[in-house]
Amino acid sequence: MTQLVRIPADVDREDTVLAGLTARQLMILAVTGLVLYGGWSVTRTFVPLPVFLIPAVPISATAVFVALGRRDGLPLDRLMLAAVRQRVAPRYQVTAPEGIHPAPTWLSQQATVSDGQQEVTVSPAALRLPAEGVTATGVIDLGSDGMAAVAVCSTVNFALRTLAEQDSLVTVFGRYLHSLTAPVQILIRAERLDLSAQIAELHEYAPSLPHPALEIAAREHADYLTHLGRTTDLLRRQILLVLRESLGATAPVDGLGGASPLASLTRRKPARRPAPAVNATRRAAEARLARRLGEAAELLGPIGVIVTPLDPGQATAVLASACNPDSMVSPSSALAGADDVITTATAAEDDVEGSWLAHFEERGSA
Repeated sequence: MTQLVRIPADVDREDTVLAGLTARQLMILAVTGLVLYGGWSVTRTFVPLPVFLIPAVPISATAVFVALGRRDGLPLDRLMLAAVRQRVAPRYQVTAPEGIHPAPTWLSQQATVSDGQQEVTVSPAALRLPAEGVTATGVIDLGSDGMAAVAVCSTVNFALRTLAEQDSLVTVFGRYLHSLTAPVQILIRAERLDLSAQIAELHEYAPSLPHPALEIAAREHADYLTHLGRTTDLLRRQILLVLRESLGATAPVDGLGGASPLASLTRRKPARRPAPAVNATRRAAEARLARRLGEAAELLGPIGVIVTPLDPGQATAVLASACNPDSMVSPSSALAGADDVITTATAAEDDVEGSWLAHFEERGSA
């Protein structure tokens, strides 16, 4: 006889060990207690207990607050580690994969930033991004962290389906989740929507419509879209399926993307491998990602979810928008890559340049 099993919503919640506390919380409280007990054992012969309690009580309260407190769903100790990591990081970072070259003396003397009451010389550091590049197949190279593939997924209207159809949708999606053997991320992101292309297309094809009423309707719709873009912040939702393959054994993390504080105690120096072996490992990771994308498309296809892998240009545009999410101009996959050599202008650029030249010629003749 089958039995329904409820899956908790927070599947990443840490397991409790004792009295509803996790191992991390117990470690913080135990270490604080041992330190205070050791200090009392050393100083109890010449320090009275009330005097010792003056610093001990605030320290104990702080340890309890850090161990048990949470903010935005994250423990306070992890947030404190993230704050320390952000504080010690360089304040000014620039994209310089070749390294930071020293600036000329006359320029470095002028490049200062006001910090309160004093002038501080700017000393930038190289910006290290998690992604090192995008391959020709659209796979994102994460360096020593492995490889990742991104695919865009279409949506399904769940609320308009009947109960039987909703059960079948949940069953198919559950079958895909049960087939997972490697990390998968489902990212729902919102980005600004640019309607300039649709508006230009309406104005371009309006005169060629077979009836004047259709031309008027097309121009009115273009004017409505222009007004809508000026008065409101237009957003569109995009669902991305991110698959990841590691090149070796994964290291524990602290929940905020950084290495675990205990990882350095058990970390071993990785053995150097020759370049051909590394390249073969990366090719094998790309092959596994391609196979997993195919499996996702096959398993999610019956419920109407179309999984479309991103090409190199689209993957680069997604990474660029993730680095600058509030940009007024959304990155386009038609932009040239970082390693591309630009030799000629596109037809659209020629049209834009010609329109600007004609505009200036008209103003000059006027």
